[in-house]
Amino acid sequence: MSQEKVIEKPLQQFVVQAQKLEGDSLVEVIKQALDCVDTFVFAELLECPNVIALETTPHAPYLHALRMFSQGTYLDYLDKKEYLPELSEPQKKKLQYLTIVTLANKMKRIPYDVLLKELDVDNVRDLEDLIIEAIYSNVVSGELDQQSDYLEVDWTVGRDVGSNDIDNMIGTLQQWCDSCENVLSTVQARIVDANRTKQDVLKHRAAVDNEVASVKKAIRTQIQDEEMSVDTSGPTKKSVKGIKPSGAKFWNK
Repeated sequence: MSQEKVIEKPLQQFVVQAQKLEGDSLVEVIKQALDCVDTFVFAELLECPNVIALETTPHAPYLHALRMFSQGTYLDYLDKKEYLPELSEPQKKKLQYLTIVTLANKMKRIPYDVLLKELDVDNVRDLEDLIIEAIYSNVVSGELDQQSDYLEVDWTVGRDVGSNDIDNMIGTLQQWCDSCENVLSTVQARIVDANRTKQDVLKHRAAVDNEVASVKKAIRTQIQDEEMSVDTSGPTKKSVKGIKPSGAKFWNK
């Protein structure tokens, strides 16, 4: 969120100025926007009527340069260099930074040989210096793997979305939706299995509890039967003959 705010404020300043100016004054605003270290998107500026009107004036190359910074790469600039104004050193580096952003949208690990070609850099030392400058400029965040010769990108600033990018974005979002659907289906299947397992465990536990209760009942019944058997099979009382009350006399026959 804070990154977007940093980018938006200077852009709005250029948009407001562009709505009021024409000709050379408008060209100066475009140059300032291209030079600005915090401006990486230019769609709003390109939509200004005064900027669009440059197409039919001698200042048209600056409109084309603005479009190049909006969606193009450094190689695109070199291919059309004769039709575009010459870039200052800060503008050249900025377009190279934005080229890294475009490459990062296609691959998270960018090989050095790809970067050397796309940025038109002669050697690895200069390439790494350029990447480090881009990182310190908060255009890209990542790590240089000097052993494997690639840049691993964590995040980048955003660039303007072109008409050709929309289909790719739709395709990417559709793939993401499909992946989410697959994950959801898998989770739902796991939930069903978990519920089924839970029911089986509960049934098994109930069966075990019933069996334990039956065994306890049988043991209690057996113990009661044994106690009753002991009570009914004990010794009986016997009468004792020859005993008379006190004071009685015994006579011999």
